Amino acid sequence: MKKMIVLPRISEDQQHELRQLAPDWKIVFDKNEAIGTDIYREAEIICGWNAEAEQLSLQPGTQLRWVQGWAAGVDMMPLDKFEQRGVLLSSASGVHPAPMSETAFALMLALTRKVHVAVRHQQSQLWNRDFRLGEMHGKTLLVVGAGEIGREIAKLAKAFDMQVLGVRRSGNDALFIDRMYSLDGLNAALALSDYVVNVLPLTEATDRLFDEARIASMKNSAFYINIGRGATTDTAALAAALAEGRLAGAGLDVFETEPLPADHPLWRLDNVIVSPHVAGMSDHYNERAVELFLHNLKHYLTQDISAMRSVVNYEHQY
Repeated sequence: MKKMIVLPRISEDQQHELRQLAPDWKIVFDKNEAIGTDIYREAEIICGWNAEAEQLSLQPGTQLRWVQGWAAGVDMMPLDKFEQRGVLLSSASGVHPAPMSETAFALMLALTRKVHVAVRHQQSQLWNRDFRLGEMHGKTLLVVGAGEIGREIAKLAKAFDMQVLGVRRSGNDALFIDRMYSLDGLNAALALSDYVVNVLPLTEATDRLFDEARIASMKNSAFYINIGRGATTDTAALAAALAEGRLAGAGLDVFETEPLPADHPLWRLDNVIVSPHVAGMSDHYNERAVELFLHNLKHYLTQDISAMRSVVNYEHQY
């Protein structure tokens, strides 16, 4: 009997759906029972990933053929080993557009309307109206990483009558984005933008893409939002630009080092909002992730791999 491991904690009803879809498989749920060494070695499918899976399921003679990730990012997974062993990998990309687009706008609006300043004043019981308030309406937004999440952000921006620019690897046009650039045009796009939202995955091409020179190409009045991956940004260069007034502000959900060290200067800057890597979290997350897994499992079982969603391209690293 073929074996499947499901590591994320899912409901009894969701477990029942999986059993109905794969009645001839032995499905081991981490929530219900301990997973032994033999199960890891014999599992053809693993939903989720952990240190034990990496240690036991990629050895010679193991049966692993497909991993369904439970997060959109795959930069912490052993992509080289998967590719060498011919293991199919699909991510949870596609379950995040709603919460992450809402987070991007929460950060942009808070910085523009100084909500974070008002909250700090509230904590001190201070009635202080001595700060400048801007508006997002009619401004220019740049979405760097114009995939599903980026397009959802662009769609919402149209309600604010914003000019939307985008950057994606292919440079191909996308719905709701007025002008698209390839990575070669990033600096030009940055110079035009009032808001920059980074939704990039971490790859060799995006590692510290936002370095000191790129940060310097942005307007002094611009706001920088990072809900993608922390290592796409040179944190020291960003902190310096914010401290010196070379950027208006930043809303940061991801960092090169997480948790952000308690002595990091970003904590002390009044023009920064720090969020603890929660942009993709939602009370609907598991529901959407299970729906994606069921979709992919259905097509995997019939060997219709082309119909599976969010399959990772090892060359592109996402």
